[in-house]
Parts: sequence; C-alpha cells; structure tokens
Amino acid sequence: MVPDLVIGIDSSTSATKAIAWDRNGLAVAEGRAPLAMSNPRSGYFEQDPAEWWASTVTALRSVAATVSPARIAALAIANQRESFGLFDEEGQAVGPATLWLDERARGKARRFGESFGAARVHAISGKPLDVIPCLYRMIWFREEQPEIFARVERMAEVHGYLVFRLSGRWVTSTASADPMGILDMHMDWSNEILAAAGIARRMMPDLARPGTVLGQLTSEAAISTGLREGTPIVAGGGDGQCAGTGAGVLQPRCAYINLGTAVVSGSFGTDYVHDQAFRTETAVADDGYIYETCLRAGTFLVDWMAREMLGVDLHGASDALEALEAEAAASPIGAGGIMLLPYWQGVMDPHWDSAARGVIAGLSGSSRRGDIYRAVLEGIALHQAATSQRAAAAAAQTIDQFIAIGGGAKSDLWMQILADALDRPIKRSTTVEASSLGAAMAAAKGVGWFSTIAEASLAMASEPAKTFEPDTRRAELYAELLAIHADLWPTLSAWNQRLAAFMEADHG
Repeated sequence: MVPDLVIGIDSSTSATKAIAWDRNGLAVAEGRAPLAMSNPRSGYFEQDPAEWWASTVTALRSVAATVSPARIAALAIANQRESFGLFDEEGQAVGPATLWLDERARGKARRFGESFGAARVHAISGKPLDVIPCLYRMIWFREEQPEIFARVERMAEVHGYLVFRLSGRWVTSTASADPMGILDMHMDWSNEILAAAGIARRMMPDLARPGTVLGQLTSEAAISTGLREGTPIVAGGGDGQCAGTGAGVLQPRCAYINLGTAVVSGSFGTDYVHDQAFRTETAVADDGYIYETCLRAGTFLVDWMAREMLGVDLHGASDALEALEAEAAASPIGAGGIMLLPYWQGVMDPHWDSAARGVIAGLSGSSRRGDIYRAVLEGIALHQAATSQRAAAAAAQTIDQFIAIGGGAKSDLWMQILADALDRPIKRSTTVEASSLGAAMAAAKGVGWFSTIAEASLAMASEPAKTFEPDTRRAELYAELLAIHADLWPTLSAWNQRLAAFMEADHG
C-alpha cells in the first residue's frame, strides 16, 4: 500500500487533535483527547507534560483505528506556543509545565528588560518585552525554585517534548522554538540571551527548519500510538504559524485573522523586520517570517460579556446567540455611542502592557444589550484595524485581503464589521482545523509530495466559503471611529498604571 495520508497533530491548550489529511487538503480521519489545566494560584497556569503525551497517544490511536497505519506517510506537530516543561535526560518531568497564560514572571521580565535592554531582546528574538515568552519563566525557576532547577537536564516546548517521545531525539522546529523568546531570528539559539538568563545551551533541543525530517517513530512509540515503526516525523511549528500556513497566508498581499479565544493575525514576508506593532515569528515555510499581531481577548471576551454582563450563555444556545446578533445588527455603527477597549487580558501589540484593563465608555440610560454586544465586536475590530495598519506599514506591505478562520468567523455580523473596519475583503475559510492542516502541509513537503511548503499550502488550502466586501460609506465611518479609538488608551493608560500599582500594593 502506497502511503497517501499525512497526520497533523495539533496539541493546543485544551485538547490534542490528530487529523489525517490527503494531498488535496481533505480530512480523512480524526482523533482527539482533552487536556486538563491547573490554576494553583492567581497568575499561575500549569499542565503535566505526561498529559501532553497521553492525549497525543489517544488521538493518534483513534486515527490508526480508522485508517490503516500503512497509509500514513509522515506526521508533523502544531503546538500551543510559549508553554514549556522541565525534564531530566530521560524525558521525565522534574517540575510543572507552565503555559502561555502564566504571569508569575512579570517582575522577571521587567528586570531582564532593564538589565539586558528591552530593545536589544526585541531585535534579537523578534519579541517585544512581554510576560508571555518562556524565557522569563525559565529565569523564575532558576531564581525562585533552585532545588527543582538543579535537576533539570532539558527544557523543551510542547513540540520538542512530543518529538522526543515519538523519536527518542531532543530536536524541535525553529517555528516552535522561537516563541520561547530565546531564539536568534537568524535561526539559532541566542547564546547572548541564554548567558544573560543563566540558562545552559545544552539544555535546549537541537533545531531544524519546518518541513525537515527530524526522526522516525520508535518501536515503543509505535506500540503506544498504533502507527508504523519508522514513520517519519517532520518539523512543524507553533499553532499560530501553522494556522497561517493552513489558511494559505504564504501567498502575497494576504493576511490571515484567527478569531479564536485570542484574535491572532499575521502576514508572511521574507525579510526579518521587528516593530512594536507585532511579534516576528518564524514562518511554517521553507524560509521567511510571520509578522503577527495578537489580542488575547477574542471570543473569550465575547463569551464573557454575554455571560457575565448580559446573562446569556452562548455555548449550546444558538437561539440566544442569534437574538444577540440580530439586536447588535440593528444597533448603528458606533453602537449608540459606546466604545470598548478589549483589554480584558491586558494588551500586547502595540502597547505591550500586561497590566492593561478593559474599558467600556459611553454608556447611557438609553443603551441596550444589542449596543453593548455590538461594541464588543467593534472594539475588537477597531483594535485589529489599528494594529494591522501599523504592521503593514512597518513591514512595507500592502494587504489586499484577509482570510478568516476560527470560531468567531462563523458570525456574518462580525465578519462584515471587520471587513468595513479594515476596509479590506474578508474571506471566510472552510478549513476548521487550520493548525493541524498547516502541520500536515509541512509533513507533505517533508516526505516529498511537494517541493516546498508554499507549494503544499497552495495545493492543500481550501477555497473560501464566502467573501465579505467592505462598504465604502461604512468604512469611512469606521475610519472616523478608529481615530477616536486610537486616542482612548493613551489617555487612560496613566490612570491604569496608577490603579495597577495600587492593586499590586493592596495585594502585597
């Protein structure tokens, strides 16, 4: 039997999915398993790396039970980013794995920026100073839990750990390693940053570009997963970059926008550029970068606002969602005078203030819940429009269209608001599992189905289901709102800093 499928493993924060794809980008078989997360104290978010592996095994066994393992040509991984574990040489965890949500190292990040230089770490790593990269939690473990750190032989993100469990080799993709914040964007670990952080280079996995064969499935891993021993394991990347590749963003003058728990958008370029407007990530491609913007409160904020402020649980309640959307559609542009800053989870680009908080301005006795719901959708859209404009200018790009993926892309209202606020067509992708598909594209290139990942992306990405065109008059109105929106946070940020200092002092 000639292998005719590749598997994209998507190990996200809440679940691991394994999907077998054919060379036309059609999903043939799927398995998934949930992942638990612990929140032992405020600002701490952890997982057990053993669960990363156990959920991967469960997902892969489901695929192997549906299609013959002889059909699997290769597999590749898309992983939750900025999450890492501490291991001994045999791959046993010696401490908790900390997630991208974790904020325990906020003080470490600030002090590293003061001593090493915030601009310098940004220039080397492509990451503005922020609490999210793994680097600062590594420093936290070294300084705050030296007894655990003394036992560490290896530190690896999810991709590197899963490759070790599958192949027995400590090796990972540059597109999974670079969100950690310690990769020089010329594609090697930064000796300069590692030395300043007190981290030994020997602890880090070896590196390879996406699309490179990293190893083969061991006999032990084959027994666990149900796949064939010797199945090639190909370098994938972070779930954000994989999603961009899966959505077809490697084509010119195009950007993707992922309306998920967070709103993540990015465009592809071959030049290394860094700017406060975005994080520069290694693309899941044979070369090049993704200029990525990220707002941590996307559908998270939509769900929170509906549940906590409007008393509506949107999960499993389609009628309630339809009613809210209809009321919001009836509200005028500008939501009846309400403007919202969607910083419920802090703000990354372009302000990089993890202590930022959300703002609802302009409420009156005439405000209705449809106005408030519309203000949420507009607030996210206006923030995205501002960051997209700045990102395109900094990268010297012209973006003609956006490809939308993620759960929020199902909303016609939100899609139209985005099209009008961005003043660009928004194309709704039919690909639901873009991260898994992007990893599968890397696997397809790795086993020679295509000569490049870009060629694989062109062949395997789906055609858009629907295009939302901007309306000239509505785009003009949103441009006026954007000017007001852009001034709101700088006006309030000094007050917010005073409030954050008070809260920190009050809680010791």
